[in-house]
Amino acid sequence: MNLRIISGRFGGRTIQAPSGKITHPMGDRVRGSMFNIIGDEIQDADVLDVFAGTGSLGLEALSRGAATATFVERDRVASRILAENIKALGVENITTSVQIGLGTWIDKNQDRLYDVIFADPPYNNLQLSTASRLIGLLKPNGLMILSYPGRGEAPSIMGVVVVDNRSYGNAALTFYRKK
Repeated sequence: MNLRIISGRFGGRTIQAPSGKITHPMGDRVRGSMFNIIGDEIQDADVLDVFAGTGSLGLEALSRGAATATFVERDRVASRILAENIKALGVENITTSVQIGLGTWIDKNQDRLYDVIFADPPYNNLQLSTASRLIGLLKPNGLMILSYPGRGEAPSIMGVVVVDNRSYGNAALTFYRKK
């Protein structure tokens, strides 16, 4: 399966995605809408893409001008494909990719802060308690976007303000701003 980078310097290029249900890549319409909403905030941003899967969110951010991207993905197959995608786009020098569970990674990485965090957890296991710990990794006024099944209330997370909430059929996005 192939995914397309929507816009920016890699716009139109394709990246690989694992077959089957290892990942659930965000569709072009939802991803495009999300990046249109955050607009210029991505320029020169340090980005964290957790539950990264193919890396489509972080790679799209790099395509649109992010300075760096860190990818955290637990699954071995998805991590291998993510590494191939990073290499295919030639962005090894501005990316870090780790194969580890998110909770463990957060425990070991409290010293690095990010401007934008993308959290697209598996829909069958949102891991909201782990995702809510990501707030501690946001820079002041930083933005976290959480993707979750479109049939539900926006999860509330302490320490941030919901600044936008969008629903796209079976997917929803909530935008949190660090206070």
